[in-house]
Amino acid sequence: MNIRINPASALRGECTLPGDKSLSHRVALFAALAKGDSKVENYLQSGVTQAMLGSLRALGVEWTLDNQTLIVQGKGPSGLQPPDKVLDCGNSGTTMRLLAGALAGANVECILDGSPSLRTRPMGRIVQPLRKMGVPIHASPGDIAPLKIASRSEGQSLRALEMTLPVASAQVKTALLLAGLGAQGITDLREPGPSRDHTERLLASIDVNIVREPETYRVRMEPPDIPLLPIDIQLPGDFSSAAFLLVAALIVPDSDLILRGVGLNPTRTGFLDAVRRMGAKIEIRDVEEVNGEPKGDLRIRSSQLRGIHVNGPLVVRMIDEFPIFAVAAAAAEGQTVVAEAEELRYKESDRISALCRELHDMGVNIKEKVDGFVIDGGPRLKGGAQVESHGDHRLAMALTVAGLAAEEPTVVVGAEYIQESFPEFTPILREFGAEVVGW
Repeated sequence: MNIRINPASALRGECTLPGDKSLSHRVALFAALAKGDSKVENYLQSGVTQAMLGSLRALGVEWTLDNQTLIVQGKGPSGLQPPDKVLDCGNSGTTMRLLAGALAGANVECILDGSPSLRTRPMGRIVQPLRKMGVPIHASPGDIAPLKIASRSEGQSLRALEMTLPVASAQVKTALLLAGLGAQGITDLREPGPSRDHTERLLASIDVNIVREPETYRVRMEPPDIPLLPIDIQLPGDFSSAAFLLVAALIVPDSDLILRGVGLNPTRTGFLDAVRRMGAKIEIRDVEEVNGEPKGDLRIRSSQLRGIHVNGPLVVRMIDEFPIFAVAAAAAEGQTVVAEAEELRYKESDRISALCRELHDMGVNIKEKVDGFVIDGGPRLKGGAQVESHGDHRLAMALTVAGLAAEEPTVVVGAEYIQESFPEFTPILREFGAEVVGW
């Protein structure tokens, strides 16, 4: 599906964002592992969360989803049934990694597979630690999907894992904690830097004995003696989705937007820190904490941005926002340098290569580096190009926003992938005054 984006003169209005994608994945799975009915409000309905829900149903878990309210009838780990078909994780690496950990801990035999893109993403990060725990898990050559988990012999328990992870990754950490729920002993994980802590906050909120040491990037968890408690939660708006609207307001002249109920977990808001360093006019209002997760309202106004350097721990805290960050950098004065971000090459697309190619076609002075990119920004993008999403939802949205601030109309090919994470994206842009034609 192609969409055409016409240059915008101003974006104005306010909206409440759909639920956080990372939390939507986790609460659905944790609710399935609990005993009893869980209720999740503002659940994200998208392609990637549907992959999780479809897999849970294949495992015998009943759920209903009505008007963004998800009800899950949890049966506990022992209530999960071996599926009679391959679990299709779609294009969602989160679904595959989290399910692998949970099903390893629950001793459920299965095969996990997904899209051609998902089959290129690195799974050795979970496969190798799970094997150390005693999980009979097999990957395809190169430690990629499909993954096959065999059932353990009767009486064979998992060993608790004590490990320093080679990369800071919330997905890997969560997979191993989920497996640790079915292990004997304390799971003790260290990371080389910060990563998202949604899992730790969520487990603590349902009384799992978990200890976080943020200074040393360490987490320890003791498996509970009883099944997980059911969950009753209202999810904050997805910060990563908010980032696209935020940059649109920053770079389109005379814009003024309010985004309500946005998740402000500090392990997720590195992008906010970065664009504020660039000179972004952003106000944070009415911050509160709900179920251990902070959220608040953001007011964003058009701003004159300036280039900055991004590397180190900040990279992890904004890893999903680099496609839209590159668009902000293209509209900023001066040079922006991104380094130590090679992880971007292992997302839904090679985001470094794809970003550089497509933004270059829009007239951006961008140079590709092994672990990032360099952008010499200017006051306005040229546009007038047909650009590709590369099957990547975040790249499709970033290019759409770039088109709003361009001198000439832009066509995004493969825009249907936006539905993977933010189906309401183009309707919301239209409500704000944007001209997006074709979807």
